[in-house]
Amino acid sequence: MKKVAVLGVGLVGKAIALDMKRRCYDVVAIDKDKSALTGVADCAATIEADLSNAEIVRNNIADVDLVILAVPGFMGYETLKTIIQAGKNVVDISFFKEDCRLLNGLAKQKGVIAVTDCGVAPGMSNIILGYHNAKAEIESFECLVGGLPTTRYWPFQYKAPFSPIDVIEEYLRPARYIKDGKLIEAPAMSDAEFIDFDKIGTLEAFLTDGLRSLLAMKIPNMRERTLRYPGHIGLIKIFKTLGFFGENAITIGNKKVRPIDVTSRLLLNDWKSSPSEDEFTVMRIVIVERTGREIIYNLFDRYDSETGLSSMARTTGFVATAVANLILSGKFKSAGISPPEKVGAYQDCFKIIMNDLKERGVIYQVSETPHK
Repeated sequence: MKKVAVLGVGLVGKAIALDMKRRCYDVVAIDKDKSALTGVADCAATIEADLSNAEIVRNNIADVDLVILAVPGFMGYETLKTIIQAGKNVVDISFFKEDCRLLNGLAKQKGVIAVTDCGVAPGMSNIILGYHNAKAEIESFECLVGGLPTTRYWPFQYKAPFSPIDVIEEYLRPARYIKDGKLIEAPAMSDAEFIDFDKIGTLEAFLTDGLRSLLAMKIPNMRERTLRYPGHIGLIKIFKTLGFFGENAITIGNKKVRPIDVTSRLLLNDWKSSPSEDEFTVMRIVIVERTGREIIYNLFDRYDSETGLSSMARTTGFVATAVANLILSGKFKSAGISPPEKVGAYQDCFKIIMNDLKERGVIYQVSETPHK
């Protein structure tokens, strides 16, 4: 039986560990949080360890066949580098800000298959575009995506499925998009628009830097926008203007602290979901081919009360496990750093992933309009 290590077993890591066990792999879960490990003890061997220590990581993955990396973004790049140096194939969902392509040479040298940004968006959005880009010339691509609580709690109307500092990073990083073949950089949270969604109502869409590796594709128009309840971003902009997200340390009394660390710690409780809280993930992908043919993917997924897994954990984690299964079964063999769109370009891989998600209740509704 092949062995898989899951590094980080928060909300998404837990879903990953459970699903890899369901796929009949030997699973080891590693995290410094003892309570998080308790949640996966029935499906995995557990190791309490500090994953910021490279030597500890190397020692604990020495006998595994593949690693799934689900640590917070600020730890992602260095941990991924350690995994590649150890010669282990890896699927990563940590969404770090560094350029993963800098590790491509090392991964090829080590013969490592490394699929990065392998969640829902980035991740599944890339896989879908990669599939269609391999079949036809694409004129435009837009991804609208968000994960939200069903009940709107004042004042933020938001719950974070990830570490708050990772969410804040999305609100700070300048957003890059492609318009008429040109790369444009705009402030995060700009280009806001109200959009109506079935089953939900009105949400606010705004630019974030979610295209990442897709920016290298030769498609004339591309953008990604995040979805929140109306009012959320106005409040976040106030926090940003007042300096609550500052990354330079300030002195308070005789101590130096970074405002962003204090803010993310304070938001941790306010943004934390309860284990059984109803929430949903919504995503709309619109792809227009050069011929005028339009393909739309719609996803609406809710908390699964039967398994106790959140929709964001499911829609993110099950993409990672599907790709991990492709690697472990020898169906995806490309050594080096592979963005998800490279996986999607293989039609057989795309169909397997879509079927895997459907079997797990994550269903994309697809509609098309004919050529103009």
